[in-house]
Amino acid sequence: MSTDTHKSQQQTSASPEQWRETTYRRAVEKGGEREPQFTTSSEIPVQPLYTSDDLAGWDARTALGYPGEYPYTRGVRPTMYRGRFWTMRQYAGFGTAEESNQRYHYLLEHGTMGLSVAFDLPTQMGYDADHPLAEGEVGKVGVSISSLEDMRTLFDGIPLERITTSMTINSTAAILLALYIAVAKEQGADVRKLSGTVQNDILKEYIARGTYIYPPRASMRIITDLFQYCASDVPRWNTISISGYHIREAGSTAAQEIGFTLANGIAYVQAALDAGLDVDRFAGQLSFFFNGHNNFFEEVAKFRAARRMWAKIMRERFGAKDARSEMLRFHTQTAGSTLTAQQPDNNIIRTAYQAMAAVLGGTQSLHTNGKDEALSLPTEDSVRIALRTQQVLAYETGVADTVDPLAGSYYVEALTDELERRAWEYIAKIDALGGSVRAIEQGYIQREIEEAAYTYQRDLEAERRIVVGVNRFQVAEEQPIPILRVDPEIGERQAAKLAALRARRDSAAVGAAMAALEAAARGTENLLPRILAAVESYATLGEISDTLRRVFGEQHEQRRA
Repeated sequence: MSTDTHKSQQQTSASPEQWRETTYRRAVEKGGEREPQFTTSSEIPVQPLYTSDDLAGWDARTALGYPGEYPYTRGVRPTMYRGRFWTMRQYAGFGTAEESNQRYHYLLEHGTMGLSVAFDLPTQMGYDADHPLAEGEVGKVGVSISSLEDMRTLFDGIPLERITTSMTINSTAAILLALYIAVAKEQGADVRKLSGTVQNDILKEYIARGTYIYPPRASMRIITDLFQYCASDVPRWNTISISGYHIREAGSTAAQEIGFTLANGIAYVQAALDAGLDVDRFAGQLSFFFNGHNNFFEEVAKFRAARRMWAKIMRERFGAKDARSEMLRFHTQTAGSTLTAQQPDNNIIRTAYQAMAAVLGGTQSLHTNGKDEALSLPTEDSVRIALRTQQVLAYETGVADTVDPLAGSYYVEALTDELERRAWEYIAKIDALGGSVRAIEQGYIQREIEEAAYTYQRDLEAERRIVVGVNRFQVAEEQPIPILRVDPEIGERQAAKLAALRARRDSAAVGAAMAALEAAARGTENLLPRILAAVESYATLGEISDTLRRVFGEQHEQRRA
């Protein structure tokens, strides 16, 4: 035995500090490290080794608890995926209602468990397909829906009482939910058994996305009316999906995604309480929507931290007594902003890791992006690969066989605690400004995201962050791939359908419904029954939105210095 071997066998460090100063330091001095500094996307320094010392004073019983029990760090259900897998959704919608309906049937035939509807920009902004501002946008980034006829076609042959549907819609969420309910009633469904989600999160639109119509306070009134209506009439429906996804897509860090999303959640709960609702009557119908990003362990920790924080917020801040009110239930979509037009097959790999992080973090439902979404709406082939990614994850990897398998990892628990600490700091700042609405009006949240996005872009340009195929490992020539193209004539066809609808509908019934809606908007009556009556009279989405515009006005983007 050599002397060197004998020395290495005798070296047993008594503490992490001794290990760093001896064994680890010698290795670094000899071979160096590949980075001058290792950090997560939230700029949290990553140590070379995590031990029990990094969790000094940490108590597993209070920090973790058990699955299905407060503070829900380990999951909102006791059995999690041992009972049933997460809902596998594939976000889809393009062109006409007929084309999207075909895609939904395709997805259901290939094993998707729930539908997730994408709407085009005119639908999101409250314009009918024949509005001048809709020109060139009809059916481009989602399906075009202007009337009950369109909604009926969209779900043709799909039993709404037996399927769960998520609709990514915000400023016109009340109208789209009313259309959905009307179609379900036509099918003979029990409306009280309908299950699904409307995103209905207007605050993040002011922060990060821009598809708002009305000023914030009017929008909050519509949202709380929807809370109240569903609590009594559609009790299994998730009335809001409080979204960190778009905040992250705009460039936030993981810590900001948690802090700003939960601050918005606080604003919605407070608005509902101010409107006279009981917290345990509506809070169980709240849900969340998070981004599945690239930094694997930070993402797992993010989901766990958010769940623990929301439980504390609901119990300690709002005095919730019902366990469902404390549970942060969330959908995850893999990060569209990480997809690259260069070498798009790489996106399959990115999406798989992002999906695994979401599952290890305890998501309730999941959408995996198609590999071609940096170029166009996804083709059927890329959608099938994205869905198969989830199915392989569920059935072949074993990650769903035990609950919260990374619990107790020194690194994951330290990251969970640090993300929680940073997110609480953001919430405290927003509280000091008067809450999310005031923080948005003052531009605080927007500025924080812009600065984080700028920092990330500088890191890319300096190659401190590497994106494979973009700023390293490029190829000289990219091979073209098939992409989905939406028929440019769709706008004209949709306009013709609307003209025919307006010609044959009962104009007097439409006028009466719109007058009743306007009167309700000028008063304090809940708007949902009036919106439902309007869509059942074949009033269009644009006509309903314009009626509310006359009462509430429109919000315009404010320039910030």
